[in-house]
Amino acid sequence: MTFSERFTLDFIEKNRYKYLIDGLLNTLLITVVAALIGIILGFLIAIIRVTYDRTGKLRILDLICRLYLTVIRGTPTTVQLMIVYFVIFSSVSRPMLSAFIAFGLNSAAYVAEIVRGGIMSIDTGQMEAGRSLGLSYSKTMAFVIVPQAFKNVLPALTNEFIVLLKETSICIAISLKDLTYGTQLISSQTYDYMLPLLAGAAIYLAVVILLSWLFGRLERRLRQNER
Repeated sequence: MTFSERFTLDFIEKNRYKYLIDGLLNTLLITVVAALIGIILGFLIAIIRVTYDRTGKLRILDLICRLYLTVIRGTPTTVQLMIVYFVIFSSVSRPMLSAFIAFGLNSAAYVAEIVRGGIMSIDTGQMEAGRSLGLSYSKTMAFVIVPQAFKNVLPALTNEFIVLLKETSICIAISLKDLTYGTQLISSQTYDYMLPLLAGAAIYLAVVILLSWLFGRLERRLRQNER
């Protein structure tokens, strides 16, 4: 069978290319929603931990956050996803919601440590300057410290977003129709694994390159605004 015939069989016949398109849309949706959960929760955890480290306040919350980080970072993402899907939502089938929660909680643990490192890298004089101007601790953190930290950790957050995008491929473990599932669906119908898998890999690569370019532009824009 020629390459043209295999391509037609894999992607053109019965509009099988739509499996890849639908899978890509689901992959992007999971990535974006999980990233939003991860950023919001991650920033919150980071602020709680930094507050405890610098002021000694929020001790109980800090202990909860440390336990959360230990458990999430110490267990495989696949296991976390399967626990959410097969245990928490065992009575109902909610693969998409399970993916949102599992990947969001997983991402939050890594974002928290990235952001915490960024906040701790800001000179303590910035906090003192904000307080001397009459700002409360929370306002100084929100309007002085966090914006500076965000610029410093943007490259690391970009990497975390890209890792999250690629990690969504394990959604096949709960039969969620993401991009990887789409390639397997085509292969199961045509008994050809090479072209569908190469197509899936090429799509992942193209999305990663596009995201890297977009975040690179954002980083350069933020650096220019500092001048």
